This record gives sequence, C-alpha cells and structure tokens, in this order.
Amino acid sequence: MKIAHGTLVMVADGAKLLLFRNEGDEKYAVLETLEHARQDNPATAEQGTDRPGRSFSRVGDKRSSYDETDWHQQSEDAFARHAAELLEETAQAHPEAGIVVIAAPRTLGEMRGHYGRATEQRLVAEIDKDLADHTTDDIVAALAAH
Repeated sequence: MKIAHGTLVMVADGAKLLLFRNEGDEKYAVLETLEHARQDNPATAEQGTDRPGRSFSRVGDKRSSYDETDWHQQSEDAFARHAAELLEETAQAHPEAGIVVIAAPRTLGEMRGHYGRATEQRLVAEIDKDLADHTTDDIVAALAAH
C-alpha cells in the first residue's frame, strides 16, 4: 500500500503505541514519530489475587461462582481506548491527513469501538498485525506489502 505524505500511522498493541506521520512520499515512506507510550501491565496474578465471588441459588442450596476478572486484559482494553482517543485528538490537529491503523487483532477490535468522527472519516486502512515491538523499517515494509 502506498501512503501519502502527511498520513498518520498508528501502531499499537495492548501495552505500547507508536504514532507516526509520513514525512516521505507515496513511493518512499519516512515515518516520523509524533507520540509513543508504553504501559506496564503485569500478569493478572500479580494484579489481583482474590478468588471470584460466589452466588447462591434462590431455591435450594446450590451455589455457583462468578468468572475471575482478567485484570491484565482489562488494562490492555483501557490502553486501546486511550490509543483511539489519542488518534482522534491527533486527527483533529491534522485535518488534511489520512489515517492508517496497525494493531494486534484484539487491540484493533477494541479501538474500533472508540474511533471518533475525524478518525472514521479519514481512515485509509486497518492492518491487524502486532508490529508494536518492531522497527520502523519493519513497519514501512508491512505497509508496502499490504
């Protein structure tokens, strides 16, 4: 895929985001970093150790338990929402720019539900790959291959 000069490219997973702007042209993308963030997100066992609650049946003496809360996943989902909000703010600040989002599949799904109007209107492509820990050259190569 060729991306125009000025296109915003967000690369994210549940714990890291990179926001770039293409300073090159359609033939040779040159990604300049506008923003980056990382979230420390330990495993669920490190975040909460309480056992799930129990519920009692209205009739008889049967009991059942609630599902355990996945604190790690909740934290990743919150980070994805933050990434979508940051993308919307940046899109509003760069009204001429197209937008490409590259994110891990679950992160991309969470972000989609929180895109703002500016993001939705100028979205050029979404790529469901986890490239947040890859080099800028790898990201440019993934864009070219898409």
